[in-house]
Amino acid sequence: MLLLAAAFLVAFVLLLYMVSPLISPKPLKLAGAHVVVTGGSSGIGKCIAIECFKQAAFITLVARDESKLVQAKKEIEKYAINDKQVVLCISVDVSKDYRQVENVIKQAQEKLGPVDMLVNCAGTSIAGNFEEIEIDRFQRLMEVNYLGSVYPSRAVISTMKERRMGRIVFVSSQAGQLGLFGYTAYSPTKFALRGLAEALQMEIQTRLGLQRKINLSRWRPS
Repeated sequence: MLLLAAAFLVAFVLLLYMVSPLISPKPLKLAGAHVVVTGGSSGIGKCIAIECFKQAAFITLVARDESKLVQAKKEIEKYAINDKQVVLCISVDVSKDYRQVENVIKQAQEKLGPVDMLVNCAGTSIAGNFEEIEIDRFQRLMEVNYLGSVYPSRAVISTMKERRMGRIVFVSSQAGQLGLFGYTAYSPTKFALRGLAEALQMEIQTRLGLQRKINLSRWRPS
């Protein structure tokens, strides 16, 4: 019985991967789209925001440091394609309180419309031997690197499903593919992030596939 169940699960996963190109959404046009970038005041997040702004997107930057957000806003605005584009800055810690993150997303949507793409860039790292890293740092890294992506994603996904459009991007690391020496606190957080992304993708693709079957069945002649 267990072997049969395992075989069915493997077959289902293989089938899902085979049909995923058929149920994948169309490419997202960034012109006029609302893009939210967490950790957007510096590093990868700011670079992504700049590239999206160059393609005429509207940007919401989310990060903790207000002064860095203001500086990033000024830098990004230099790449405007038209005078209608907006860079909105909101200061919040995306890893601490889901309700607070949810309210931030609502504020952004009230000003710039529904979120078309969420890019989860908020993250931090620490290196050191396992027994030398302060124990509370393990918890903090999991909060920032994992929950810091869970909370914003949870806040936008319902609206995306209702609209049947949207993108959620997770920024991981090579340390999320293979455990690395000296990164016992950091690497597991990126493994968790990869697991979240893959499981969420499978969940959404499965629902989309089922929904399409339902829609198609309505148009079959009786």
